[in-house]
Amino acid sequence: MEEERFDIKKEVFDFVKLLVFWFVVFMVVTRFIVNPIQVIGNSMYPTLKDKERGFSSIISRNFDIHRFDIVVVEAKDNSNDHWVKRVIGMPNETIECRDDVIYINGEPLEQDFLDEEYVASEVAIYGRFTEDFGPFILGEDEYFLMGDNRQHSTDSRVVGAFHKDEITSVGIFIYYPFDEFGIK
Repeated sequence: MEEERFDIKKEVFDFVKLLVFWFVVFMVVTRFIVNPIQVIGNSMYPTLKDKERGFSSIISRNFDIHRFDIVVVEAKDNSNDHWVKRVIGMPNETIECRDDVIYINGEPLEQDFLDEEYVASEVAIYGRFTEDFGPFILGEDEYFLMGDNRQHSTDSRVVGAFHKDEITSVGIFIYYPFDEFGIK
C-alpha cells in the first residue's frame, strides 16, 4: 500500500482555482442577476430603514416596471451612489401634488403602501406629508420616483424624472436585520 504524499503546490493550486471559480460566480450573479444593496439614510422610512441590507433583482428591470415598485437607480448627484425609491409616475403621465394629494393625469392616487401612523405623525410636525409640486409631464421612457419618507427624500421632485436605463434593479429582499427579513 502506497501512502499519498501531501503536495503543497497542488493544494495551493486547487485553492486558487476554487477562489477564481467563486469570484467568477460572484461577479456573474451581482452583474446580471441580483444587486446587493445597503439602505443609506431615511428616504424610504418606514418601509426601509437605514443600514438594512438586501438584494434587488437586476433581471426584473428588463421586464415591465409597475407603479409602486421599489427600484434602485443611479443617483443624479454625480456621487456614483445608488438611491432606493418608489415608482409613482409612469411614462407619458402627468403628475402633480396639491394639498397633500398626488394626482396622476388629474386623478387622485391611492397610496395604500404608506404607513398611516407615520403619515399622521409627519403631518402633525410639518402640516402636510407631501409638499405641493408639479405638474411634471413624463416622457415616453420616464419614471417619477419618490421616497416614502416625503419630508426627508431627494427624489424626482428635486432632480426630475428617471429614464428606464437609469433603473439598475427592481424590488428589494431584505436579509438583515433578521427581524426585517423578507420582500419589501
